[in-house]
Amino acid sequence: GAPPDPPASAAASSGGTKLVAAPMVYIKGEEMTEYVMKLVLERWVGPYVDTSSWEHYDLSCKARDDSEDGVLRDAVTAGARLKAIFKEPTITPTEVQKARLGLKKAWGSPNGAMRRGWNGVTISRDTIHIDGLELGFKRPVLFERHAVGGEYSAGHGTFGPGKVTTTFTPADGSAPVTVVETELKDASNAVVTYHNPYDNVPELGRIFFERCLLHECVPYVVTKKTVFKWQETFWTKMKEVFDAEFKGRFAKAGLLDGTGGELQHLISDAATMQIVKWTDGGFGMAAHNYDGDMLTDEVAQVHKSPGFITSNLVGKAADGSLIKEFEASHGTAADMDEARMRGDETSFNPLGMVEALIGAMQHAAALNPAHEDADKVVTFTNDMRRVMHKLFREGKGTRDLCGPTGLTTEAFIDAAAAELDATYGK
Repeated sequence: GAPPDPPASAAASSGGTKLVAAPMVYIKGEEMTEYVMKLVLERWVGPYVDTSSWEHYDLSCKARDDSEDGVLRDAVTAGARLKAIFKEPTITPTEVQKARLGLKKAWGSPNGAMRRGWNGVTISRDTIHIDGLELGFKRPVLFERHAVGGEYSAGHGTFGPGKVTTTFTPADGSAPVTVVETELKDASNAVVTYHNPYDNVPELGRIFFERCLLHECVPYVVTKKTVFKWQETFWTKMKEVFDAEFKGRFAKAGLLDGTGGELQHLISDAATMQIVKWTDGGFGMAAHNYDGDMLTDEVAQVHKSPGFITSNLVGKAADGSLIKEFEASHGTAADMDEARMRGDETSFNPLGMVEALIGAMQHAAALNPAHEDADKVVTFTNDMRRVMHKLFREGKGTRDLCGPTGLTTEAFIDAAAAELDATYGK
């Protein structure tokens, strides 16, 4: 279906000539985060940037239910075409929410459809830093989480006593191979089968190593290959790419001085301890899907909260260009939304979401370098970041960082809008 009309903010006039944003997909969620992003678009972006080329898709529970998830399919198709996507946090409804919202079914997480539809390679999750403030890690910490495979796409069932046989049938028609045959003796047994597709690991490696060089981070590959022998391939593919394409550049940058001049492997157990200890930052980790999920939550905890971690899905289009979807690492802040609806004061920090918006707008500009205002839009987005950092440094941020004297949700939006107005002369 055609995308719905963009919000009125996209057409708001400031009297001057607006910068024209490059096309991208904007995915709307719900609850507190949707409310805050609406304010950001109306007060910060709308007055100075014409976003009429953006395609908007509503992934609220109601919109997904009404369209039988057609809106998700449309959003994925549009994302594959435009290759730059911003996503607000969304709800994956529980049975309780299904009943409360009157949904036809409890729709599954949209993430799987997005990772498949955009040929997901990695989910990049990095620490966000505020100039002049220390949150947790002093320097950047980068993480690549393999975007496919593992437990998330597992087939499973619970069975009584009997026998389980897992068989591989080759595509070339040659003889089937028994992977494992197991006797089940307990009255209750969970049987799980999954696989890790490894063809895109070299691409994950290239994305990871380039980013580590850019941010001057020491790279580590994390697996449990000592026990989970099948994970050896992840390590060998990463090391092959590193040795062939990156080793010299890392050595020249001095990033292998503390690792014996080689790419280092970390057992996942050790990684959990090092994340707590290495608070100076300046390192990157790449891991399988589930390990990446767990370890990035730990990084977020050391770095104050999930509000200060990015979450970007990187996929590969058929022409070799990168599809990038940017979102915050936190949820929809349902409790705060309930407080707001009651009329209570709230103090929501929009930094994680605005970082994602900045990332999407900058990727859209990079994909369209001939676009008339590409460079100016990048400058504007950097100014949004600068203004937020300035307010936090001055104690005019939200209460999670500035304590009880910090600003309310709306007052922080107003304060940043005033700074942007002063810069861009509303």
